[in-house]
Amino acid sequence: MTSLILLPGMACDAGLWRHQQAPLEAAAPGPVVVADVHGRADSLPAMAALLLAEQPGDLLLAGCSLGGMLAMEVARQAPARVRGLALLGTTARPDTPELVTLRTNAIAEFEAGRAEALLRANALFAFHRNHQARLVEDYIAMVLRAGIPSLVRQNRAVMARADSRPTLGRITCPTLVVGGADDLLTPPECSREIAAGIPGAQLQLLPECGHMLTWEQPEAVTRLLLDWLGQLPTAADPQA
Repeated sequence: MTSLILLPGMACDAGLWRHQQAPLEAAAPGPVVVADVHGRADSLPAMAALLLAEQPGDLLLAGCSLGGMLAMEVARQAPARVRGLALLGTTARPDTPELVTLRTNAIAEFEAGRAEALLRANALFAFHRNHQARLVEDYIAMVLRAGIPSLVRQNRAVMARADSRPTLGRITCPTLVVGGADDLLTPPECSREIAAGIPGAQLQLLPECGHMLTWEQPEAVTRLLLDWLGQLPTAADPQA
């Protein structure tokens, strides 16, 4: 059995995949599961180990942002089980010292009860200007749904993550890399870097799109994921 695991971004849930989940369920070779391990473990390696323990068989992994980081960690831990990767709006780089400082300061604000104010001040950076008005409130509601303790844990996990760039060349499964051409949080060069590091990876940069690809350009993302699924080798394929 091959399951398609959808990995949300930081403090996100199944709502992040609201446009893609049903079409993917109709096309996937097996079950489609939206994972929640990012809300139940304290580090990327622990999240990956939990996912591998809970999801049997071969895996197709599609991850956004933190979910993409997690997908790469799963591929490091169990390369023989990962049959395909779709990495959306993510990076293989570790946090810079400047980002660590920003996250540390943000955690202090969250723990002081000022999470919503900080989210509202920064949410616009997650979207292309053409999509801000219709999507920012949904985004803030989703993050607050996750809860402050989970938001804090996930920020700490991201701050502590390893540099994935040295291991990109070990990924041999079919890989799709998608980025927003106007992503201010994970700039396009991060997607280009991942695609250049993984042999045979396909790269797509979506116009008029920021960091929240699945909401900003839902039809384009769905089409790319369906095409990716259609190109994957089947279990009966001797090349699989």
